Amino acid sequence: MELKEEILGKKRKNYLSWDEYFMGVAKLTSGRSKDPHTQVGACIVGEDNRILSIGYNGAPNNFNDDDFPWNRKSESVNETKYPYVCHAEFNAILNFPGNRKDLKNSRIYVDLFPCQECAKAIIQSGIKEVIYLSDKYATSSSTQASKYMFDKTGITYRAFPEESIKEIKVSLKPDTSISYLNDEKK
Repeated sequence: MELKEEILGKKRKNYLSWDEYFMGVAKLTSGRSKDPHTQVGACIVGEDNRILSIGYNGAPNNFNDDDFPWNRKSESVNETKYPYVCHAEFNAILNFPGNRKDLKNSRIYVDLFPCQECAKAIIQSGIKEVIYLSDKYATSSSTQASKYMFDKTGITYRAFPEESIKEIKVSLKPDTSISYLNDEKK
């Protein structure tokens, strides 16, 4: 049975693509980070476009955020955040409540290209694609090691499409809709 257009109506055209939706979830998740310098979120997605897990950079479970050093620099590395922070990708993998085999062939959306430690966790978990928003540390040895490991293990990575970068306003007020502040779709 074929329905006429006047009966069906027209669907709206300015809805989010899957990439935009999942990167938006990663960005929103980064808002939970207590890190005053860098907020990163991650969203792991299955082959069927269902969210499997999310994570953000922060203190380990049961480690009081108020007892946590958030400094970037100090005379002792143990007085900085670096030995203690769990990265968003690592947290998303650890937060996954299912069996590790269920992460096989999934993809991960992240604000920032993964460091070499997170790259190892991504490889071990079975994630097969990394979609990143920023690669601001592209020349660092950590990022170069990540890309080398991804290349050698068949994990693909790609920048979030530039044409999909937009500003989205989300209101938590009832009966409001999402607005796209620089969207030209109508």
